[in-house]
Amino acid sequence: MISPALPPGLAAAIAAQLERRPRQALAQSARRLSESYRAHKPTSDAIRDETDALAYALTRMPATYAAVAATLGRLADEQVDFAPRSLLDIGCGLGAAAYAAVTVWPEIAEVEMLDRSHAFLDLATKLATESGSALASASIAVADLTRLPEPNSESDLVVVAYALTELADADLPRVAESLWARTGGALAVVEPGTPRDYARLMDVRARLIDLGAKILAPCPHANPCPLAPPDWCHFSVRLPRSREHRLLKGAEAPFEDEKFSYLVAARHHVGAGVSAAARILSPPRHGKAGVGAKLCGPNGLSEIFLPKREKAGYESIRRKDWGDALALPEDAG
Repeated sequence: MISPALPPGLAAAIAAQLERRPRQALAQSARRLSESYRAHKPTSDAIRDETDALAYALTRMPATYAAVAATLGRLADEQVDFAPRSLLDIGCGLGAAAYAAVTVWPEIAEVEMLDRSHAFLDLATKLATESGSALASASIAVADLTRLPEPNSESDLVVVAYALTELADADLPRVAESLWARTGGALAVVEPGTPRDYARLMDVRARLIDLGAKILAPCPHANPCPLAPPDWCHFSVRLPRSREHRLLKGAEAPFEDEKFSYLVAARHHVGAGVSAAARILSPPRHGKAGVGAKLCGPNGLSEIFLPKREKAGYESIRRKDWGDALALPEDAG
């Protein structure tokens, strides 16, 4: 898995933008962004100028990057032959998902980034140029996720991160169809790890399956999700906080844990990688006698315990983590 920290070039470009910026104005922007995020309001409505966009770069972009990096890193690990050459980042904000994608797959040669916020895109363009990233040559354009034009091409990889959460429920089926129409290889959707966003993601999943999509992750099957409220499918990634991040949020801890839900769908099997016989749905429980885990598999939910004495089964899970695929030996107990 790749690092959850922002790429050094991007972090340096953000730091350079902070020079001679009034911290009080950034703190006010950060508070307004946080209120908007919790209320599921469109982020673009709170991004009025470059100060707002920079506050977002400091407070939300790192977590978005970490969640997308974890998602795409898992896709790359499990579908080892998937090698996208073109990328479409829709609702890109400052391009967190695009930075994660080109970090996982440096061979990506064509990048298109779309967002409806001019303030986001202006700063995204500056960061892409100053970071020394492959995104410096990206096509960056204004577009509304709910009113995308008919596509004239497909991208090997389409990513939409923390954007569907801002849409009305009624928009989701149509947006899912529009995203799928632009997908030539794989579509990755990453959303906040809340019960609300997970439930909406399952609606998107159902629509994509109706359209013929192959679900690659996290689900190891195309059946209805077996989880019932108050449980929901989500994962977590720990990322470092910069000094400026801590100051703007009034936080003391040098890290934060970002909970997220995600979905990866594909036109077909995009690689000859590991088939997820099961997915680990919570942190494995390690004890002196062995390891226990909650799994989702083709037959639904299960709880397993693999004792140390059963070497094959124990070795298959000993180094696994929350969210990993697990292919159990036939004799695992």
